Amino acid sequence: MPAAARWAAYVGVAILFAIACGFLSNWQFSRNAERSEQLRLVADNYDAEPVALGDLLAPGGELDPGDEWRPVRLTGEYEADEELLVRNRAHGGSAAYEVLVPFRLDDGRVLLVDRGWLPPGDRQPEPDAIPAPPSGPVEVVVRLRPGEPVPASGRTAEVGQVPTINLGLVAEQTGALEPGAYGLLVSEDPAPAQAPLPIDPPSDDPGPHLSYAIQWILFAVMGFGFLAYVIVSERRIRREEIEDARERGEEPPAPGRTKLDPVAAHRARKRPRDRDGADEDALLDAR
Repeated sequence: MPAAARWAAYVGVAILFAIACGFLSNWQFSRNAERSEQLRLVADNYDAEPVALGDLLAPGGELDPGDEWRPVRLTGEYEADEELLVRNRAHGGSAAYEVLVPFRLDDGRVLLVDRGWLPPGDRQPEPDAIPAPPSGPVEVVVRLRPGEPVPASGRTAEVGQVPTINLGLVAEQTGALEPGAYGLLVSEDPAPAQAPLPIDPPSDDPGPHLSYAIQWILFAVMGFGFLAYVIVSERRIRREEIEDARERGEEPPAPGRTKLDPVAAHRARKRPRDRDGADEDALLDAR
C-alpha cells in the first residue's frame, strides 16, 4: 500500500477514535450535570422548614420532582398492624432492613412512612426486634421521596416484607396509600423509647463523571499524538533504508514498501546503526 494511502487510513482511524471519545466525554458531562442537579436539589430542600402535606402533595397526586426531600408535618396515628420490612438495604456495611409503617392523617389520607433501618439479627437474617411506633395521636415530620420502581430482576419477598419501596407493592399488603410519595422519618412527637436507626443523609459526593469526561478528551488527543509518532517513525525508517541501500550500492526500496511496526520503529530509534558492520558486509559482497 502506498505510504500516502496508509497514512490516510491511520488518520481515518484516529478521527473515528476521537469521535468515539467525544461521544463518551459528552455522556460523562451529561451525567455530571445530572449529579450536580441532584446535589442542588438536596441542598435546597433537605433542611427547609416543614410545611403541611397538602401544600406539596394533592390527594392521589404525584410528587413534583422539585419537591423531593422537602420536609412535611403530619398529625395522626400509625397503623402499626400494617408494618412491613423492606429487605436488602445497604446500611452499616450489611444487607439491612428498613421499617415501613402506614400513617393515617387526621384528614383520612394514608402516607407510608419509612421509620429507619435495622441490622440483621444475630442468628437469622431478620432483625432481632422491631421497635414499635408511638401509639395514639402523634405528630411526625418526614421528608418526601418518590416511590421506587419494581425490581428489574423480578425478585420478590416473603409476606410481611417487600423487595423495594414500590408503593404499589406495599399497598397490596397494607391497603390504600398515597401513590405519589412516601415519607422518610425526621422526628416523632411524642418520641418512642426505642426507634430504628436513622437513615443517613444522601451523599454529597459529586462522583467521578467530570474527571472521566476530561480523560476521554485526553485519550482523543493522545490518539492523534500516537498517530504523529507512528508517521514520524515510519518516515525515519524509510530514510534509514534509503541511506543503507545507497551505502551498499543498491537501489533504494520503492516508496510505500516500508511497513509500519511501532515496536521496530522504537528499537530503530534507540539502537545506533553499526557502520563498521555495514562496511564489512559490503567487502564480503564484493568478494
